[in-house]
Amino acid sequence: MLHNINPGDPIDLLLHTPGGDIDAAEKLITLVRSAAGEEGQLRVIVPDFAKSAGTLMALGANTIVMSDSSELGPIDPQVSSKDGNGSDVVYSVLTYLNAYDAAKKALREAPGDLTDRITFEKFDPTIVRKFQSVRDRARSFAENLLKRRGKNFSKITTELMDVAKYQSHAQMIGWEAATEIGLTIEYMPATDVVWRRYWALYCHLRLAIESEQRIFESNYVSLLL
Repeated sequence: MLHNINPGDPIDLLLHTPGGDIDAAEKLITLVRSAAGEEGQLRVIVPDFAKSAGTLMALGANTIVMSDSSELGPIDPQVSSKDGNGSDVVYSVLTYLNAYDAAKKALREAPGDLTDRITFEKFDPTIVRKFQSVRDRARSFAENLLKRRGKNFSKITTELMDVAKYQSHAQMIGWEAATEIGLTIEYMPATDVVWRRYWALYCHLRLAIESEQRIFESNYVSLLL
């Protein structure tokens, strides 16, 4: 899809995703930014939502185009694991680590409290270390993308990873909140003629695919997988 783009060409990326793997997000946004080159302008257009790893990708854009229907989301990595019965359980990495830190603090302040000790011992040290690595990976990725855009990378990343403020992984960060955080947002009213074309394209793409399919479209090729 990037084959016919010359370095320095502006790129619009229409992005709709509930999120996914951080490593995949890094590779995708790195490829797009590389195609645009240092001089090229990348706009990420969010017609509906770009959550989690999708929000991470959006941080690599020069501008994020949003309207009233657009949503970004908190950067709260989700990890799937098996419970004691072999069932899949999805963990919020940040919520798990916050609970671990709270249990560790409680035990340190009252080492003789049996309840605090039992609570703390329920945390698997292997999972804790794994989740700490995932958290640090997400933070580093976000900060590096923002740093290249000249943003206050530490403040913005901390805000997006604040699970006390964003208590749900699916919580909406609209264009106004994204602007307040410090992101470069280009707001288009829903009545804007250009936005209506973006929205029509998004709706056509959603109607063209079934639940397990993905569509990738550029001015050079369309792929339905």
